[in-house]
Amino acid sequence: MFCSSCGATVKEGVAFCGSCGKPIVGHTVAQASPGAAASGVSAAVGSSVPIVPGGMAAARDTGLYAGFWLRFVAAIIDGLVIGIPYAFVFVLIFASALPMLRDLGTTPNPNPFLLISLLAPRFLLFAALSLLGSWLYWSLLESSSWQATLGKKALGLYVTDLTGARLTFGRASGRFFAGRGIGYVPSIGGLYFLIDCIMAGVTEKKQALHDMIAGCLVQRNA
Repeated sequence: MFCSSCGATVKEGVAFCGSCGKPIVGHTVAQASPGAAASGVSAAVGSSVPIVPGGMAAARDTGLYAGFWLRFVAAIIDGLVIGIPYAFVFVLIFASALPMLRDLGTTPNPNPFLLISLLAPRFLLFAALSLLGSWLYWSLLESSSWQATLGKKALGLYVTDLTGARLTFGRASGRFFAGRGIGYVPSIGGLYFLIDCIMAGVTEKKQALHDMIAGCLVQRNA
């Protein structure tokens, strides 16, 4: 027996396709076997995410939103996670400059432009690698099956679109650059980040400014 929607093989007497979750043509929910119904109930017990036939999580806005403090703690955890590799990268980039800095330190009245030319490219390289690493960390994890970074996962938080569905990588990237990405911009980054954090604590659905721009929600398990 085959599913008319996706073509997957299904067992006789099954009401819903195990691959796509759609009902089998000619079979009603009432015809489902008691064992299948009991299995569906047991799978849903203890889960904070609603389950639809086929075992897929239903995409919906649960009304349980992550407030400022939960997101703040999650951000601290994420900062520690990515901060360790960043520290190694920083050491690798600037290690080669140490001999030249030592020579400049022993030179009377060193040329300040030499110091700038020595350090500025390395700072720019480190900033670019930090931005790249942060973008991939947040966007890949929040668009994955986890729907969360390690910090959010540890606190039972997950990111969705406004319907409660999983983010695409593109939307997760837009959310990142509308938040932490702008935070990298000199002069305006700090003020923008402050406003972004405040909005996460006072808006109805606990949306930060970058959530609103990207059309996202940060929800929490019950």
